[in-house]
Amino acid sequence: MDGAVRKNVKEERDMSLFLYGNGIALTERALDLLWMRQNITLNNIANDDTPDFKSQYLTFEDALAEQVKEASATGSAGNVRSAISSAPAVVHTTEDETHRLDGNNVDMSQEQIDLVRTAYQYQYLVNSVSNEISRLQEAAKPF
Repeated sequence: MDGAVRKNVKEERDMSLFLYGNGIALTERALDLLWMRQNITLNNIANDDTPDFKSQYLTFEDALAEQVKEASATGSAGNVRSAISSAPAVVHTTEDETHRLDGNNVDMSQEQIDLVRTAYQYQYLVNSVSNEISRLQEAAKPF
């Protein structure tokens, strides 16, 4: 990406943060991390028949909440924005849990529950962003 394109992307992101605040940035980050979680769950499901495959899962909620809380205490929107974008996601592998002779520990029932839960969380956040943008559009109509 050349310098002019990077500058335009940064200006667009700065303008969206000005208009929408850090709520949109937080939701965007959560959506990205939920997408990662969904892909990990789908990978687990795809490897249900792979001998010695160990299932994985992603965590991010606690770390994200803690980073945002600490950054909010500074009173700086820029610090909050940085905390949101740098919040870590951790992929865990379930090494010790297996109930099958082939060493695979994918629990299809649990994976399907996780898949549905993540889809609902993702849909909720998409609806939340959509509603927020609609409210802002309505508020801006008189201008």
